[in-house]
Amino acid sequence: MPALERDGKVFVLNLGDGENRFNPDWVGSFNDALDLVEQGEGPKALVLSAEGKIWSNGLDLEWFAANLQKANDFNADVHAMLARVLEFGVPTVCAIQGHCFAAGAMLALAADERIMREDRGFFCLPEVDIRIPFTPGMTAMLLARMSPQTAHEAMTTGRRYGGPDAAAAGIVEQAVAEDQVLPAAVARAEALSDKDPATLATIKSRMYEDALKTMRDREINKLPIPDAA
Repeated sequence: MPALERDGKVFVLNLGDGENRFNPDWVGSFNDALDLVEQGEGPKALVLSAEGKIWSNGLDLEWFAANLQKANDFNADVHAMLARVLEFGVPTVCAIQGHCFAAGAMLALAADERIMREDRGFFCLPEVDIRIPFTPGMTAMLLARMSPQTAHEAMTTGRRYGGPDAAAAGIVEQAVAEDQVLPAAVARAEALSDKDPATLATIKSRMYEDALKTMRDREINKLPIPDAA
């Protein structure tokens, strides 16, 4: 489960040390941590980190399969979480030490900046290969956060980007040695920590107005599950 700590100006939200997949408990814990960051006083920034081989593998597909009647409610919650990060009034930097896949990759892209390990781990949007089309909301966010050429390649081929390739494609800002991922992310976050939250949130909400509207449209993003509510 996500766990939050603060060191001076920088909050570090550790996503966990497993696959860090999104299910209702995980998303609830993540949103609770964001509440605490918003309530924090003084200059502040947020780093999203993790431990082990995986940063996040995205949606908990086993939970979905076992909870079809709740699937669309939770799908709306995931879209709302991504939208919240996209327009978050606190600077956000991801410290990506391992694999970053599917909706986990979308969470990383929703943040302001990303630092990735250079020698191991992949950034990947595998939906084309697992036959799960992107929802309109996810599509809108991905197109808003990647160049058209990179978005086309990442979304239609399922390419696995290592750190240097992800940096070359503009997916991440830096690819660094494993022991520098978190320190580099914290240093970058601290450098951004003096931004006024209200101003930053307004700028982001206007930059991504169309994507945010689509992400929060429950009907447009409803999953084609006959038994789902």
